[in-house]
Amino acid sequence: MTELALELIRVEYAYRRDVALRGVSLQVRPGEVVAVTGPSGCGKSTLLHCAAGILRAQAGTVHLVGQNLAELPEADRTRLRRTQAGVVLQFGQLVPDLSLTDNVALPLLLEGHEREAARRAALGWLERVGVADDAAATPSELSGGQNQRAAVARALVTGPAIVFADEPTGSLDTHAGEQIMELLLSSARVGGSALVIVTHDNLVAAYADREVRLRDGVIQHEVSLS
Repeated sequence: MTELALELIRVEYAYRRDVALRGVSLQVRPGEVVAVTGPSGCGKSTLLHCAAGILRAQAGTVHLVGQNLAELPEADRTRLRRTQAGVVLQFGQLVPDLSLTDNVALPLLLEGHEREAARRAALGWLERVGVADDAAATPSELSGGQNQRAAVARALVTGPAIVFADEPTGSLDTHAGEQIMELLLSSARVGGSALVIVTHDNLVAAYADREVRLRDGVIQHEVSLS
């Protein structure tokens, strides 16, 4: 049996009195594209952050590529996320003082890769996502769409088993959003990565193999789109 890329079992999370997740269970297979949808405040981003190990689930279990996140020390959880899980946030979250090349190379450098090899890998991904001509620029010199392309490259440069994308097109116009989605899908599939997309946009959700709809911190329904 193929190991799941991600498994959540009855996961709960609350911000003081505001309960975001109420016993959510979810499985994602290797190579599968899953869209997590629902209204604002329903727990979508919290689910993604718990799944990626950015937040520690307060109850329940999260298995990321077979590893129980609750059993890992903080440093090991961070390293697992850095090596096995690419994360794309809505506004890219690139390091403002670094060039696009160094932003994309950063996950490799943090893992001890030789600098020139890391930069070559970064340039290769920047070429793939269409911003190689801007490799020396810093994020402030570029558009939101260009920065988001670089964020996709950074998420994929380590060859992760799973990619998490939190409203990756939310700050972009329709055309740029479609380009980012095509890049995420095609680039993730080059390496066989699973892809979990949090979105409120039905057009973005339509790219997925499966839609998981949240409401008030619980899964309201799941539907296959493939």
